[in-house]
Amino acid sequence: MPRDHRPATSVRVLLAEDQGMMRGALALLLGMEPDIEVVAQVAAGDVIVDTALLHRPDVALLDIELPGMSGLEAAAELRTQVPDCRVLILTTFGRPGYLRRAMEAGAAGFLVKDGPVEELASAIRRVLTGETVVDPALAAAALSAGPSPLSARECDVLRASADGATVADIAARLHLSESTVRNHLSAVIGKTGTRNRTEALHEARHQGWL
Repeated sequence: MPRDHRPATSVRVLLAEDQGMMRGALALLLGMEPDIEVVAQVAAGDVIVDTALLHRPDVALLDIELPGMSGLEAAAELRTQVPDCRVLILTTFGRPGYLRRAMEAGAAGFLVKDGPVEELASAIRRVLTGETVVDPALAAAALSAGPSPLSARECDVLRASADGATVADIAARLHLSESTVRNHLSAVIGKTGTRNRTEALHEARHQGWL
């Protein structure tokens, strides 16, 4: 039986990715690194914290767009419930707004998926030493783009409109008056420079503001 040549202090990694093939490939490639061990894999955001509490990873490698809860929301919960776990966001969508939100949620790193696995392995090691690791091109784009112009309540209203809900539906869901909802939607359309709430929703998602 072959001996395990891993060092006694392997970096323990939790991997959250909803695409099974991508998750399996990442786990396999990271598992080939002598000092990295993938101790848990999950496909949904709402099980990340419980899994982290069970397995106590050193680093959580999170996709953003996950069922149940986004990786950004999970990152914020990990910061309070598993503070020793460093969070590294790995996403297909290199959007400046996502980077800003990830940093606000307490993430220690942000990389896009088209980089080499050696770069990812290095980032995992670096965030564990206390570094912040961010894709350089994305960092520059985030600085030039500036913060999101949308307020938290405007984001709530825009999200609530995503399924084609009426103003009355949105008002009921968020416990707001219909006039308040209309005011928020009007403000969002103005701030995004779009013609209607459907275009505003698309633009806000494209920018990573939602």
